[in-house]
Amino acid sequence: MSDADILSTQHRWLEDEELSWIRERVPTVYVEAVPVRTDHLGTVTKVGLLLRPRPDGTVSRAIVSGRVLYGETIRDSLWRHLTKDLGPDAEPLLPPNPSPFTVAEYFPDPSRTGFSDPRQHAVSLVYVVPVSGECSPSQDTLDFSWMSVEDATSPLVATEMTGGQDRLVRMAMAHVGVLP
Repeated sequence: MSDADILSTQHRWLEDEELSWIRERVPTVYVEAVPVRTDHLGTVTKVGLLLRPRPDGTVSRAIVSGRVLYGETIRDSLWRHLTKDLGPDAEPLLPPNPSPFTVAEYFPDPSRTGFSDPRQHAVSLVYVVPVSGECSPSQDTLDFSWMSVEDATSPLVATEMTGGQDRLVRMAMAHVGVLP
């Protein structure tokens, strides 16, 4: 790889071997978004959850999540992952100042923080993002559904989520003042 390739800010993907090597040595930066519907006063009324296949062959509910690419702004990363996962007509409303409501630190060992990813140590900036358009599953997403806040934070839905993302949904709803 040349110096020009290393310094390039063009968005590009790492090969699987490169990504694996990096994940074993360096924390990876992610963005995560809890998609929500709001009423005219900005109160959250629905939570959007994805249904995704996992690398181990299981299927689980999830929030929008993905890596921040080299040279990519947080805002661009949020937009890319939201429109990739929710479809091009989703119309996410990104905040003017993209400050996360929390930071989640994922470790291979779930006992460290309660957030786990067996592949890596990852630091994730987590957002609540209102979405006003039509959502449709895309890429590797099997399904997308809007749920009431009560259902999305229920023990039943928590059992359908992995890695601590159920906790992030509850934290997000507490942050916006609607945790039942």
